[in-house]
Amino acid sequence: MKHLFLGLIFLVGLSAIAQQTTETTIKQRFKTELEKENIKRGILHVYSGSLGINIQIAESKEDSIAIDHPFYTASITKMFTATAIGILKDQNKLNFEDKIAQYLPDSLMNNLHVLDGKNYSQDLTIAHLLQHTSGLPDYFTDETNDGSPNIINQLLMNRNKLWSAEALIQFSKEKMTPHFIPGEGYHYTDTGYVLLALIIENVSGLSLNEFFSQHIFQPLKMNSSYVNLKSSSIENNLPIVKFYASQYELSSLKSLSADWGGGGLVSTAQDLITFLKAFNNNAIVKKDTRLAMKNWVTETKGMEYGFGIRQVSIGELTDTESDLQLIGHSGATASFLWYCPQLDTYISGTLNQLEASKNALILVNYILETIEND
Repeated sequence: MKHLFLGLIFLVGLSAIAQQTTETTIKQRFKTELEKENIKRGILHVYSGSLGINIQIAESKEDSIAIDHPFYTASITKMFTATAIGILKDQNKLNFEDKIAQYLPDSLMNNLHVLDGKNYSQDLTIAHLLQHTSGLPDYFTDETNDGSPNIINQLLMNRNKLWSAEALIQFSKEKMTPHFIPGEGYHYTDTGYVLLALIIENVSGLSLNEFFSQHIFQPLKMNSSYVNLKSSSIENNLPIVKFYASQYELSSLKSLSADWGGGGLVSTAQDLITFLKAFNNNAIVKKDTRLAMKNWVTETKGMEYGFGIRQVSIGELTDTESDLQLIGHSGATASFLWYCPQLDTYISGTLNQLEASKNALILVNYILETIEND
């Protein structure tokens, strides 16, 4: 019995040493990432209840930040908007295959999707918008028909402009052309997520930020989360972490109002993990709804897209034999929220730099490899 007890102590000691080594390795790798010239601030949270991992890092070259500082999540917001649609589905207020014309005014639907002289606006479904299979152009990054600046290039041109959802849709209709017939391709577009946010508001009678607060933030005690320029957090009064496009600071711009249903969420690493854990455990939407949201279509090599959620196959993406997968979402600000089912590990955070999105995914992959090998 004594030998058994000593053996257990030895094994526990080995496990603790392995965890310390893993944490040290990950912290050093993150510090190396922060040494790159265009990255000024970074936040990282790695969590696995089953593996006993809880690594939290917040670093800045210019000021003091903490792990509970809220940051701009960009397109991670799409998971929340899609989940809000899932909540309304569970309330029997809509279905994924419903035509969006049921929930939007004629002024928005008029000539929303016209391709080669044919109007497909009435064929658009909620699922098309969720999955980026609508064919609608992306007002943010697609080229305009007349060569004028798209919205992302207008952010710095008119810093104080407040964009309405209707103005964004009108810009898309007037300045851009759809890419394909609804359901016959894939094209990532924030335009669809503005329409989804409007559907949420029209069906629920609440603003998007009120819906998020009542149905997601408050129930999950996500007290640091809010919609940028629309609301404030429940408790956290810390300022948003600054983020950049190259050397240009964007976080204080009112023109970021153009990033709303597809990218306006501000949150913390801990709040994001709380959300994804609840989503995976069917605590926000029903299991059948969650599984329906994993209706994958090919996005690009190693990546598939569902209803506001992305799946990454590491082996295919990196041309290796890895069987690891990531399920979650990333954002243009090098923000990330991922769950690796093979390692039961959550990873969230941000590098706060538009030019570092690829770096962020490489970092996440490195973290997973470190955990797997240790």
